[in-house]
Amino acid sequence: MTGHPGVPAPLRIVVADDQASVREGLVVLLGTVPEIEVVASAANGEEAIRLVAEKSPDAILLDLNMPVLDGIEATRRLTRQYPGVAVVVLTTYADDSSVLAALQAGARSYLTKDADCADIVAALRSAATGLSVIDPAARAALLAAAASRPENPPGQKPSEKLPDGLTLREAEILSMIARGMNNPDIAAELYISTQTIKSHINRIFAKTGSANRTAAIRYARDHHLG
Repeated sequence: MTGHPGVPAPLRIVVADDQASVREGLVVLLGTVPEIEVVASAANGEEAIRLVAEKSPDAILLDLNMPVLDGIEATRRLTRQYPGVAVVVLTTYADDSSVLAALQAGARSYLTKDADCADIVAALRSAATGLSVIDPAARAALLAAAASRPENPPGQKPSEKLPDGLTLREAEILSMIARGMNNPDIAAELYISTQTIKSHINRIFAKTGSANRTAAIRYARDHHLG
């Protein structure tokens, strides 16, 4: 869609959320805003990536907790494959782990679902021009975590590099596995979905050459991550 002379064309966006009522509500809500054009909506991360490829939007409004492919991995793939498309996360989670994971994956802005329409539109417009918008609650969680959380996982000395390309988050989850925690418990403590935990664990197994949890626990103890 092109704008009239002197009037900018609407911002073309894709909406991705696995809850149909939320997704459809966002489509309707944003459809009332003249400067926004919703070109497609997706129910999971894989569908979101496919629609971005088809529609070439300016931005995508993306939930974190989705089936098939979660929002973090979808963000990572989108920013790698379609760097010109701004990713704006809209989720229920405002904890520091979710915010950091989304931003590290390449999200340009991060909003919680209590944001109103004007906040969402402002974040989409800002993200499309290269600016970042972080929800106040999410920003507060980041600042609190920076002030209180140790920089390294349990047993890891500041000067040590993590082995085999493990990220801090992967080392943290590996440490929890070594302490006997199951996936739902880890997900609850980190405020992320069990599907995201499974994705992390699959990467941990691949990086450490572990065939199962027992082997991963042995690896964690051998590398002082348990």
